[in-house]
Amino acid sequence: MDLTPHIQSILDEYRRDLPLFREAEARVKGVINDFLAENGLVVASLESRIKTEGSLTGKLELKGSKYNSLADITDILGLRVITFYLDDVDKVASVLERLFEVDWENTVDKRKLHEIDRFGYMSLHYICYLKDTPYRFEVQVRTILQHAWANMNHDTGYKSGIEVPKEYLRNLNRLAGMLELVDEQFSIIRTDLTDYRRRVQSLVASGNLDEVPLDGDTFRSFLKIDPFGPLNRRIAAVNQAEIHEDTLMPFLAVFKGLGCNTLGDIGKIIKESSEAAYQLACYQIGITDLDIISSSLGPQNLCIAHILKQGGGPLGIRILLDTLNGASESNSALAEVLLEQASNLPFMNQ
Repeated sequence: MDLTPHIQSILDEYRRDLPLFREAEARVKGVINDFLAENGLVVASLESRIKTEGSLTGKLELKGSKYNSLADITDILGLRVITFYLDDVDKVASVLERLFEVDWENTVDKRKLHEIDRFGYMSLHYICYLKDTPYRFEVQVRTILQHAWANMNHDTGYKSGIEVPKEYLRNLNRLAGMLELVDEQFSIIRTDLTDYRRRVQSLVASGNLDEVPLDGDTFRSFLKIDPFGPLNRRIAAVNQAEIHEDTLMPFLAVFKGLGCNTLGDIGKIIKESSEAAYQLACYQIGITDLDIISSSLGPQNLCIAHILKQGGGPLGIRILLDTLNGASESNSALAEVLLEQASNLPFMNQ
């Protein structure tokens, strides 16, 4: 291969400083990863690469006259941050501006070009300086859908070198528009869900439980205010026992099975059946030396008491046990035992 002395000179610089780029790759990638983790910003991936000598040679053969030295080439080291959501692109951009000195003259926000067929290339291209060196590096920021589209369009659009018929280009552009809409809607949905969770947390904290529909998010928020804590602590006091914290999320399905539609419905069960649940617990552990109880004991006895007060009988208890522990024939026998334990308690005779 006959290369001009100018190209050879740049390649010599590349070979000499390749270790510097490798060290910078690890350092820059580590700094970005650490900052994202510390600030709770989750991205799909953080990729990096150093341009190979072959790739650089090809670039110089095409555009070598543009560059006086290796320092004029801004993408020897390149990184790509792929986000899940469109609005996270700007968050990552803010991170880059905090962490690195930006070459604004060469930085490009391709999202502002508004070209109808460029969905997959609507990324941010930051050019940043490598500290204590004459070199710069490139960071692209795009969404995972933009990244997927860019790769697919590269394969179908021009990688083969064959001109694509207009009808195929039209379909590709239509698909690009659809993916752009999907990208926007994902971000809108996430924002709406975040707002919904904040409203729920506010309603739960204020005690307006009747206004909060029962679902996974709302039940999780409900558990944060420890609604079964007073009952569990009262039960634990019988034997001066410790309370072992277990997950109570399985009770979401139980309360739904009991017909609860709002957190207020659970609140009513707590209010109406806590005394009965306490009576049942006293019978179960009062004559034992049990010094550790599970945090699930209170809500389980609460549900058992509610079922029995509603006339659910052993079948209702069996369904409860199946929901919590998985279907098993042994649950029928346990349901009979629990019914027998409760049969002579005061709440059963009211």
